Amino acid sequence: MRDVSAGVQRFGRTDEDHRVNQQSAPGKLLVESGEQIAGSMARSAAGLLFDGAASPIQLEPRLAACLRRVARDAAGLDQGFCREQVRAGAALAFAAELGVTRAAQGRSVRTDGFVVADGADRGAADEVAEAAVLAARVSAEEWRVRHLGYLIAEAAVSPDLDADVVLRGLTLGAPLTGRQLAFLAAVGRRERRPLPMAPPLPIDPRGWREWGALEDVTDLREQGLLDPAPAPAPSRPGGAALPRLRAADLRLTRRGVLVHRLLALDLLHEDRVTAALADLGLPRG
Repeated sequence: MRDVSAGVQRFGRTDEDHRVNQQSAPGKLLVESGEQIAGSMARSAAGLLFDGAASPIQLEPRLAACLRRVARDAAGLDQGFCREQVRAGAALAFAAELGVTRAAQGRSVRTDGFVVADGADRGAADEVAEAAVLAARVSAEEWRVRHLGYLIAEAAVSPDLDADVVLRGLTLGAPLTGRQLAFLAAVGRRERRPLPMAPPLPIDPRGWREWGALEDVTDLREQGLLDPAPAPAPSRPGGAALPRLRAADLRLTRRGVLVHRLLALDLLHEDRVTAALADLGLPRG
């Protein structure tokens, strides 16, 4: 089974025949097709969503119903899934995976009407899930699909976040580069993995990789995702020199916390965080 990061509960193996069953619901086939991205976990997730009674692992019924509805809508009647639909299926599989994990952690699906039962009209969770799946479908960087699926489950167990706030978080995260998401993950983990005090961030790096990494950090600060915000230029030549910014000085803003939380960036693979810091010439302490 593909490794999907420590801290996320994995589904056990099933005895299900892995050949595509032409009699299966299109929605189930869509989630199963996500195996190309999510690994064999996608088939277990499909069984959990569409054959829940036979699964040794259970997902809260209202969340399972929401994911089934979105899967059926995304699948349509076509069972020869294109790559975009494969990404959609993988996102829903990852949503089911994190939903099981959050339940095991004691975080129950919210009861404020955000997630509605099977047979009811579409709820806010359906709208959020559809938006996340649409984002996953066009994500050429397919590692992002995992975190877009996680957003669906995280929203379902977060009663302090309404649909508009969740969609704002999705919108804020959409244009970020992969390296920018890794920087947010690094800053968000600072309590467990402190960022280096030295060397300071470069000012005018010569190499393109380092220049691009510094641009990514600058953009995050200008977009209000990281503090401190960029300092204004000196008012006159010869003014006092500004202190060099260090990685350890960076903090998530309220916007940054929202993106970090919804995309479950605490679960971003450590090698991506290490590579992003290395692009800035920083060690991973």
